[in-house]
Amino acid sequence: MSEQLIFDLPTPPALERGDFFVAQCNALALAMVEDYQNWPQNKQLLIGPKGSGKTHLANVWAAQRGATVVAAADITEQMVSTYATQDLVIDDIPSVLGDQTQETALFHLHNLCLANGNSLLMTGCGDSATWRFALPDLASRVAGTRTARLDMPDDVLFQALLAKLFADRQLFPPPDVFPYLLLRLERSYDAAQSAVEHIDRAALSRKRAITRNFIGTIIDDMTGD
Repeated sequence: MSEQLIFDLPTPPALERGDFFVAQCNALALAMVEDYQNWPQNKQLLIGPKGSGKTHLANVWAAQRGATVVAAADITEQMVSTYATQDLVIDDIPSVLGDQTQETALFHLHNLCLANGNSLLMTGCGDSATWRFALPDLASRVAGTRTARLDMPDDVLFQALLAKLFADRQLFPPPDVFPYLLLRLERSYDAAQSAVEHIDRAALSRKRAITRNFIGTIIDDMTGD
């Protein structure tokens, strides 16, 4: 059977509060972020593995507060005074580690945003204790920020995550697909994202419905077995 040519079009994720599935592994982080009225020093750090939902949760908070979301790597000294007038999400702090110019701009934005009475949510991958800053003053500010941690998904969240990733692509597989994938995929957000993308592309190219039997024919390609 000939395979259909597939164009790899971007799939925008659903980032509303209702799309954020709550389970034991992320409930505490969600509660800490949503309790922004009681953030110590009016700031919060949100960390977790890549694809763990940090961007989703940060966008939920930003929508609730009318805050601006800005990537740490995009911050320049010229932008500080503008961004510091509002509640702010600074995404992916580790992306600027070691760059003293960008760290300095981030340090000034951190200080001025809080001095103006605004709330600040910062995000990053991994354990913040291992981040190696070029600027000691910025390192101390981050170290002094209360931390909420998103953990790797448990069974409940992993199946919900798979369902969300399929739904983001307007795909709704039968229920038996999810426990089947649960037993065969690495329990990580990256693995879930990669698997759903692979299944979608394979189903389109072969003009097949997404079923447990079909996934069984391509599972080795997804897992590398």
